[in-house]
Amino acid sequence: MSTLRHKCVGVTWQGRFYVVGGFTDGRVPSPVARSSAEVFDAQRGEWELVPGMWQLDVPPNQIVEVEGQLFSSGDCLNTWKGHIEAYDGKLNIWNIVERSHLHDPSSLVVGVDLGGGPAVRMLYLTMASIGTQLYFLAGYRMPGDEVRSVSVVHTFDTVSGTGEAWRSSEPMEVDEVKELCSHCCVLQLS
Repeated sequence: MSTLRHKCVGVTWQGRFYVVGGFTDGRVPSPVARSSAEVFDAQRGEWELVPGMWQLDVPPNQIVEVEGQLFSSGDCLNTWKGHIEAYDGKLNIWNIVERSHLHDPSSLVVGVDLGGGPAVRMLYLTMASIGTQLYFLAGYRMPGDEVRSVSVVHTFDTVSGTGEAWRSSEPMEVDEVKELCSHCCVLQLS
């Protein structure tokens, strides 16, 4: 690998391992921008550079692969940007996914009065994929309560062009405040 990086995201895609975003450490002069990706091809045992794969100065928060396409929902400053983006490898650009706009995922929570307004605070949001679905595990602080939190799984259908794209599970109230790192993985057993 040609540079040292911090705060980057790794994802496997098209038989290669992508290290996207991040910051160089400044000790080694490098033409590599923070918006690049370094790609490891295991068959050749070599690294290559994809300039401008992530167009923002802020590194991505998480990227997952669904049926040959990469998806992201935020960066290190905003784990949720209000929509989902999909990567077009031919054009080297991220595009907003239709039907993915959602100002605040807490608006999907049914059965629990989150109180609305500024008292609702997202504690964590992490994304994983199973089949054609994107799953977002989200945690919210209960309004006016520093001890309780609510965990919910929001689901986005990446392929269905009809009906509701978003669904949510029943919220699970917990008598403690959980913290979760922003990365989640899924293992499918056959």
